Amino acid sequence: MKNQLLGAAAAAAMTLGLFAAAPASAEDLKLSANVGLVSDYVFRGYSQTNENAALQGGVDAAYGSFYAGTWASTVDFGDDTGAELDVYGGYRTEVAGYALDFGVIGYLYPKEPSGADYTYVEYKAAASRAVGLATIGAAVYYSPNFFGTADKEAVYTEVNGSFSPIEKVTVSGALGFQYLDHSDDYSTWNLGVTYAIDPAVGLDLRYHDTDVKGVPGAADRVVAGVKFAF
Repeated sequence: MKNQLLGAAAAAAMTLGLFAAAPASAEDLKLSANVGLVSDYVFRGYSQTNENAALQGGVDAAYGSFYAGTWASTVDFGDDTGAELDVYGGYRTEVAGYALDFGVIGYLYPKEPSGADYTYVEYKAAASRAVGLATIGAAVYYSPNFFGTADKEAVYTEVNGSFSPIEKVTVSGALGFQYLDHSDDYSTWNLGVTYAIDPAVGLDLRYHDTDVKGVPGAADRVVAGVKFAF
């Protein structure tokens, strides 16, 4: 686990190193930040906040095709863990009209209980393509040592799409499959509408569900959120 985290940190450091490899002009180096509030933090169909609200935010940097960033959210697992901190980096490019994204993500949980083994790393490959007013995409995530103690290897696959029928309104959704080496595999899906009040403020209303039975945190729900971009 620690070696994997070091690998993720090294990948992020290499990405940041590429930022510094040449003098960055204002046009080459792009920085952005965001902060938001959601009525429930749902990740792959499961509530991460015991079905309560979450405060979230992040900072991103991009230099050419390379990017790195960090994102955090409050969580509630019923123990001393109070936050999730993601650190990521990667490379984006375009081939034959397809946008490609290859990256690594480290999920860290400050104050996680001893032996909980929440912290893990995932490797990502994604592709998308614009078709008229719509965008369709697919992604795969692989973790060699997944969240918690029950599972080691895990693979998550997803198909997604978005469509903007009118100005400021985007309809989007995704269908995902979580494959686990010991726990039961499951599928999850979401569908929602985002309204851009202006380029810096967006409202989102989204329905989430899974095929998991008897687990309240994985039951269907509607989540509302607001995000401010800087």
